[in-house]
Amino acid sequence: MGVLEGIESKYIDVPRLRFHVLTRAVREGGTVREGGTVGGRAAARLCGPAGAGEPVMFLHGNASSSTFWEEVILALPPRYLPIAPDMRGYGLSEVKPIDATRGVRDWSDDIDELASAMGFDRFHVVGWSLGGGVAMQCLIDHPDQVMSLTLVAPVSPYGFSGVRGCDGQPCFPDYAGSGAGGVTPDFPRLVKEKAREGGDNPMLPRNVLNMSYWKPPFRAAREEDFLTSLLSTAIGEWNYPGDFTPSPNWPGFAPGPKGALNAFSSKYFRTDGIVDVWPKPPILWVRGADDQIVSDTSFWDIGTLGRIGLVPGWPGDDVFPPQPMIGQTRAVLDEYRRRGGECREIVFADCGHSPHVEKREEFVEALLAHIG
Repeated sequence: MGVLEGIESKYIDVPRLRFHVLTRAVREGGTVREGGTVGGRAAARLCGPAGAGEPVMFLHGNASSSTFWEEVILALPPRYLPIAPDMRGYGLSEVKPIDATRGVRDWSDDIDELASAMGFDRFHVVGWSLGGGVAMQCLIDHPDQVMSLTLVAPVSPYGFSGVRGCDGQPCFPDYAGSGAGGVTPDFPRLVKEKAREGGDNPMLPRNVLNMSYWKPPFRAAREEDFLTSLLSTAIGEWNYPGDFTPSPNWPGFAPGPKGALNAFSSKYFRTDGIVDVWPKPPILWVRGADDQIVSDTSFWDIGTLGRIGLVPGWPGDDVFPPQPMIGQTRAVLDEYRRRGGECREIVFADCGHSPHVEKREEFVEALLAHIG
């Protein structure tokens, strides 16, 4: 994948995997060598000398990569040192299995090792979508390291699908309706085939990008780069989407123990524990008003699809309502605030799932006000 002028692309080896990361290129005097490969503490020297800036770790979402952060990286002033890794299973980082029974801890443990290798004792964390869930897990596991937390259209603290109510209670004991079984097989097949064409099939990666990642009729100037990023997703039962288990409960599947989509099923993932951490860094929650992926009526949630008749046999709102994702996140952040934390919510009008792409200038302004 190509990068914008001013962006540095390199590899950093940590014990858990080989990371591909993007950062801002620095001119001679605090130079980062183009395309370098480093390991361990050497990475800290290549990313700039001590005092080069406050580190800001940008975590991408599902079926994407660090590519989505490049314009934001370039917009940060010199006082910040931005780092955007490709998480395992995405982009150009080493493909390693994802143990879904650990929730998102495979990713959060990876990030902890990366931060240590780069010599970061404390850093700001910005997480988009799935990356928001990883960011919350990082806060739970290492609250002393997180200077601030920015959640960009984050997955609910109770995962994705299969739960109801603002306290995230499972619709069924086996968390049926969540995990990898909910993916239309066409989508991962087409991603694996690196399909770039357009057409009528709504599962074509280009159509998914333009219909779900942002609010139509928005089209990104870097659509081809973002499509390449989406197509970099590693496909398989240990990566995307994962495996599933048959269930006697509607809609007939439950999460298996492997892969990305099972990792943020509420069977294995919940981050409402952020309310208990101390110290409590300030949290900024940014979202688009017209998000179709993370919503109280998400078109990717099996409860919503059942209600509108696209999945037959729906047992009704009393048993399996659409997941109130926004309500769940707000309830947890309200409790975080009640326990002494600082939270702010910003909603961008006429914006979908990617405020940092669709409303980049406004997003950067809000981010800088928060981390500053």
